[in-house]
Amino acid sequence: MELVTKKKLAIISGRANHELAAEIAEALGEELVEPNIADFANGEIHCRFEESVRGTDVFIVQSHTAHGDASINDAVMEHLIMVDAARRASAKRITAVCPFYGYGRQDRKAAGREPITAKLMANSFRTAGANRMLSVDLHSGQIQGFFDGPWDHLTAMPVLVDYLKDIDGDLVIVSPDAGRVKVAERYTNELDADLAIVHKRRAMDVKHAVEVIEVVGDVEGRTCVLIDDMIDTGGTIVAAADALAARGAATIYAATTHGVFSGPAIDRLKNSVISTVVITNTLPLSPSKQIDKIEVLSVARIIADAIDAVFEDTSVSEIFGGKNLS
Repeated sequence: MELVTKKKLAIISGRANHELAAEIAEALGEELVEPNIADFANGEIHCRFEESVRGTDVFIVQSHTAHGDASINDAVMEHLIMVDAARRASAKRITAVCPFYGYGRQDRKAAGREPITAKLMANSFRTAGANRMLSVDLHSGQIQGFFDGPWDHLTAMPVLVDYLKDIDGDLVIVSPDAGRVKVAERYTNELDADLAIVHKRRAMDVKHAVEVIEVVGDVEGRTCVLIDDMIDTGGTIVAAADALAARGAATIYAATTHGVFSGPAIDRLKNSVISTVVITNTLPLSPSKQIDKIEVLSVARIIADAIDAVFEDTSVSEIFGGKNLS
C-alpha cells in the first residue's frame, strides 16, 4: 500500500504580538488558527485550538515581551503552553517562532552563582515539544547551540539596510560597543560606508549606567548610524550618541532590531541628540511609546519567507545569501 500524504501548514499566534503574526499569515496567504487563549481567575493560562492540527506543520508565533497587564514571563509561559497543546494534539512538527527571544542576554555566567537563563529557555521549549526554533537577531548567535534541534536564526539587516540606503550624507556605521563591531562591519559592507566604534565602560556598581571613553574613527561632519540588536533602557545608545555629537557628528541615527524601551528609554530618546530611531516590529510598540523620532519597519516578509522555506524543506540561509550565519 502506498499513501501519498498532503503537507498542511498552520500558524498560531499568542497575544503578545498578534499584529505581526497576522502580517506573517497574510504574507503566506494563510489564516491564523485561533488558539482560544484565556486566563483563569488566578492568572493561569489556558488554550484550546479552534481546529485540528493533527499531522500539521505548526508554527507558533510569540514575542517574549510584556503586553497589556501581562509580563514578559506571562508571554513566555503562554508560548510554552501553546507548544505543549500542539504536541498533545499530534502536530507533525512544531516550530516555536520567537521574533524576540526572551532572556537572551543571560547567555553565560558573568559571575559566580548566576543562571544561564537563555539555556533554560531553550530546554523548556524542547521539553514542551518544540522540534525547531526560529528567531530574529539573537543577542548572541551561540544561543542556537542551547537548543537540541534545528534553530533558524534570521536577521532584520535586509530591512534596515533598505531604509539606511536612502539616508543623505557621508555615512558612517557606528558600533556602540566592542561587542557589536562584527555586526556593524556587515552593515558597512552592505552600505559601502566607513566604520567607527564607541569604546565604553560600564559602571560595575550601578546597573544600566554607562561611561563613554572615546570614539574610534572619523565622524566629524558626517551622518552616523548607531547599530545594535536592541534598545532597552536607552543608556548605551544615548551615551554613544552624546559621544558622537561631542566629536562633531552632523546627524545621528539609531538602527536596531528590537525596540524593548524599558523604564526611562522613551524619555531618554526623546531628549537625546538622536534624530531618528529605526526599529522593527519584532516587538509591539504601545501608543504611549510612539514618538515622532521612532520609525517602525516590518520583518513580517522575512519571517514569512523563512516559514515557507522550513515548510517546503528548503534552505533558510539562502534567503539572506548566508549572511544571517556570519
